[in-house]
Amino acid sequence: MTVHKLSRTQARRIAVRAQLLDSARPTDLLDMVRRLTLLQGDSTAAVAPSADLVAWSRLGASYSPAELSGALQELRLIDLRGMIRPGADLALYRAEMAEWRESGQVGWRRAQTEWVAANEACRQDILERLRGDGPLTARELPDTCAVPWKSSGWNNNRNVAMMLEFLVLRGEVAAAGRRDRDRLWDLASRIYPDDPPIPAGVALRLRNERRLRALGIARARGPECPVEPTDVGEAGEPAEVDGVRGTWRVDPTLLDQPFRGRTALLSPLDRLVYDRKRMTELFEFDYQLEMFKPAAKRRWGYFALPILYGDRLVGKVDATADRNDRVLRVDAVHQDVDFTNTMTAAVNREIKELARWLELDLRIAV
Repeated sequence: MTVHKLSRTQARRIAVRAQLLDSARPTDLLDMVRRLTLLQGDSTAAVAPSADLVAWSRLGASYSPAELSGALQELRLIDLRGMIRPGADLALYRAEMAEWRESGQVGWRRAQTEWVAANEACRQDILERLRGDGPLTARELPDTCAVPWKSSGWNNNRNVAMMLEFLVLRGEVAAAGRRDRDRLWDLASRIYPDDPPIPAGVALRLRNERRLRALGIARARGPECPVEPTDVGEAGEPAEVDGVRGTWRVDPTLLDQPFRGRTALLSPLDRLVYDRKRMTELFEFDYQLEMFKPAAKRRWGYFALPILYGDRLVGKVDATADRNDRVLRVDAVHQDVDFTNTMTAAVNREIKELARWLELDLRIAV
C-alpha cells in the first residue's frame, strides 16, 4: 500500500477537520458526538465542564448544556466509564463486558478479577441494594468487602468506588446521572439499550476505524490507556509526516480536501490536544494541564484553554468562571507566537463569545 507523504501543515489540517474545528461547524449535538465518538465527562468546571466546552467550541452559542443533560436522560447518549457516547455504540463494548464476566483478564488485569471474586458478597450486596433502591451514589452503597483494595495511589481502600468500576467493566452497573456533584449508579439493565453485542474482534476493528475518523491521523500503536486508546491499529492507510519520526495511520477520506480554519478556545481535555505526544509532534505546542500543580509553579493557569487559530495552536487563555460574582475572569492571554492584530481580534471575539455563552460578565485583567 502506498504510504502518504504529508507535511506538518497537512497533518494538522486533517486533525482539525476530523475534530470538526474548521470553519464548517456542525449544527446538531448528537451528530457531533457520533462523529467525535465521545465527550469526556470530566466535571471540573473552572470555566465549564469539559464536555460542555467541547460541544460549545464546535456548535457555538446555540449549544445549551441542557441538550446534553436531556440526551443523557433520554439515553440517546450514555456515560460509559466517564466517556459520553452514543447509546447505540454500547453494542461495540458488550462482548468485552461478557468476556470480563466469563473468563476474567490476563496479565496485570488478573488481580482485578481475583479481587472481585474475593469480594463476591460485596458485589451481590451492591447489586441487591441498587435493585431495590437505585439509582444511588457510591456513598449510599454498602462496603462489605472482605479484602480491601490496595493501591499506592488515592484509590487505596476505596472499596466501593473500585467495585463499581469493575461492575461497569462487567456490564452489570451503569452511570445513571448525577445528584449535585455525585454520580448516580444503577443496574445496567435499566440504563443500557438492549442491542445485541457485536463480536469482540469486529467491535475492536470498528472502534479503531471510528477513532481514526474522529482523530484524522494517529499512531497505529501507543501506550495503553485505561479507558479510551489514542492509537488506531491498522485502521486507515499508512502515512509519514515530514519532520516527524515513524509511521502514522490516516483517514484517506480526509486527504486532499480544501481547508478553511477558524479560531476556537479548547478544553484542556479536547481530543485535539488530549494526546500530548501527538500534539507536540504535529502542532509543536507546549502545554500541560496545571490544575494539580501548586499555584506558584503554574506557567499558564489552573485550567488554561488552548487557542486554535486556523491549523495552529498559538497560545492559552487563563480564564476562570466566578459564578458567585457572575463574571468570567481572564487573568492572561499567553501568546506562543506574536499575535497579529487580526489574531488578537479573533481571540478577543472568542473570549467575548465564551462569556456570552456562560451568561457572565467579562472581566479582563489589565
